[in-house]
Amino acid sequence: MKLVASISQGLEKEGAKELIQLGAKSVKASRRHILFEADMACLYRLHLRARVSFRFLREISRFPCHGPNELYIGVQRAIDWGNWLQPEKSFRVDVTGFGEGLSHTHFTALKVKNAIVDLQRERMGSRSSIDVKNPDICFHLHLANNQAVLSVDGCNSSLHKRGYRPAVGIAPIKETLAAGLIRMTEWDGTKNLVDPLCGSGTFLIEAVSSLLGFASGMDRKFLFKNWPDFDFSIWDKEFKMAQKMKILNKKLPKIIGCEFDENIANSARENIRKAGLENYIEIINCPFQEFQLPTGLGLLVCNPPYGKRIGEENKLPNLYKQLGQYCKQQASGWDLWLLNGNPELSKYLGMKANRRFQVNNGSIDCRWLNYKIK
Repeated sequence: MKLVASISQGLEKEGAKELIQLGAKSVKASRRHILFEADMACLYRLHLRARVSFRFLREISRFPCHGPNELYIGVQRAIDWGNWLQPEKSFRVDVTGFGEGLSHTHFTALKVKNAIVDLQRERMGSRSSIDVKNPDICFHLHLANNQAVLSVDGCNSSLHKRGYRPAVGIAPIKETLAAGLIRMTEWDGTKNLVDPLCGSGTFLIEAVSSLLGFASGMDRKFLFKNWPDFDFSIWDKEFKMAQKMKILNKKLPKIIGCEFDENIANSARENIRKAGLENYIEIINCPFQEFQLPTGLGLLVCNPPYGKRIGEENKLPNLYKQLGQYCKQQASGWDLWLLNGNPELSKYLGMKANRRFQVNNGSIDCRWLNYKIK
């Protein structure tokens, strides 16, 4: 099968590595997407265990498209609709890209929907209903270079939603982004891991979940179970294998989050409990300036506010200044990894970045900065 993974900009390399580790073939990364091939077992495995990509689309047809009429006819001829979508099943259409006479995604989606239901009425006498929130099948149409690619989405919602984080801090980082950034640090569980501004605890939860082999999609509802070629025996085998990957009772170093706001600290503890990691991650409710680091070396990881969504910008230089001072006084020999969306603020740390990686946090252009603390 030809597939495409959607991914945050800047994480394409890490995402490609993860796909290869989980059995994907012919992996080719491009901006915000990774093209690859996989068999059914690999597709199920990725949905269960991949942590960095937030969507997997399976291509089922492609055809020339020079306008609305060609789109309508192309969709009707694309696949065996009687096989893929019986009238009792609901569906949704998502659209990306633009084409001739197809400059609005809502209009394009409507054209695709009409092509499908008109064909159903003609051939089967009744039609499927549209369900935007909980469809049985989600079709995805991508338009580019006078070509339409019709795909099906393996899941109803973005894979960043792991289920452990109904309780979130302010402006939380997405789980998929946190997982990719942690992979880039190459933390392997041999050194301490501390987030001095931990918010809802996402960095720490993703780091430990990945290390212990916790599959991210065990409790998720997958739409590929409604595809005509869904194979229960292959799915059952992959699901059981994902369950067996989980390592419990592993001795880990200190993994600690520090959060000044008591309510957010309690939310982080609840998220950690929901993720099943309360025996591994500790949350301390205090300002980071008062926090005593554990003995030995380690990594500091954090996503401090950068004035785009939270944190009054005029107060932030002092926060960065204090964080820089804290690192130099308390964390000599440690590494600091900091996600920064405002280059003016990182100057106040008073340290020179050893490495920097461009990544996007939603729509914000950021840098994942690595400092060797002396």
